[in-house]
Amino acid sequence: MSKKYFPSDVRDQAKSVLDAWRNIDPSLNLGEVTQAAVDADLAQALNLETQLNKAEDQVTELRNQRDDLYAAIWDKVKRVRRGVQSIYGDDSSQYERVGGTRISDRARPQRAVAEEKAPVAAP
Repeated sequence: MSKKYFPSDVRDQAKSVLDAWRNIDPSLNLGEVTQAAVDADLAQALNLETQLNKAEDQVTELRNQRDDLYAAIWDKVKRVRRGVQSIYGDDSSQYERVGGTRISDRARPQRAVAEEKAPVAAP
């Protein structure tokens, strides 16, 4: 994302300045910058914000649908693996082909051997 050259509350500041400007002198124009131009820009910004919020809501909904589908797919993958494991066994090549780890390929648990302490010599 590129650096923004405006404050995060630019709309609020613009509304505040526009209200004050109208109270000072409703007919005051500052060159090409007019109250109508600022008002039009604010209206356009509000319209764009509304469109962005709708798009973000749609993206969120699509992500939720995708995540639900992935969860359902993952459940089916696990069920297939368990089914193949129950039919062909834990150490079968069929179980390995569906992504399971065969018992013979699993790492054996290592037992910690207690170190024997050397007797402390008396002084």
